[in-house]
Amino acid sequence: MYSYLALGDSYTIGEQVPFEQNFPNQAVQLLRAKHMDVSDPVIIATTGWTTDELQAAIREHNIRETFSFVSLLIGVNNQYRGRSLENYREEFSALLNQAIHFAGGHTDKVFVLSIPDWGVTPFAGERDRAQIAREIDAYNNAAMGIAKSHRCHFIEITQSTRENGVHADYLAPDGLHPSAKEYAVWASRLAGQVAAVFGK
Repeated sequence: MYSYLALGDSYTIGEQVPFEQNFPNQAVQLLRAKHMDVSDPVIIATTGWTTDELQAAIREHNIRETFSFVSLLIGVNNQYRGRSLENYREEFSALLNQAIHFAGGHTDKVFVLSIPDWGVTPFAGERDRAQIAREIDAYNNAAMGIAKSHRCHFIEITQSTRENGVHADYLAPDGLHPSAKEYAVWASRLAGQVAAVFGK
């Protein structure tokens, strides 16, 4: 039995989407279809969390066990609140080290997902979309560099959100968060990489 820990914020818990349709659960369903016996994901994620809030929640959960694989998607709320890139690098690095620990020290079993670009959505209509895109890119470049330096996987999903975030069927009712249809894109990419690591 494989086990899966998903760490993140609204994009991981699946704000406004049925729980079974968030990307961790969809990824597990795809892996089961590949004949991997994966237990339901353990998810530590809440809408609005920043890197430090996720870190605090991890401490509160006091997780003792290790997992077959771990995903990490965090940072959009740092960007939304205008926090510095340097602060993000520092706190993201600490979270990634924590994720590696939860994966039993196996860096190849940690999967970082890039931060979606919420600036293309209807919610961001009155905001500077170009600035949001630049800041998201900077955060993602930092996360990718840190992930690769730790020999963890980095899964790019940002471009998908930029292409699909203008279409209503790829968005939740709030016009900000992804729908199950967009999460299916992320789940497919994650499941494909997880399956490859485990030789499935």
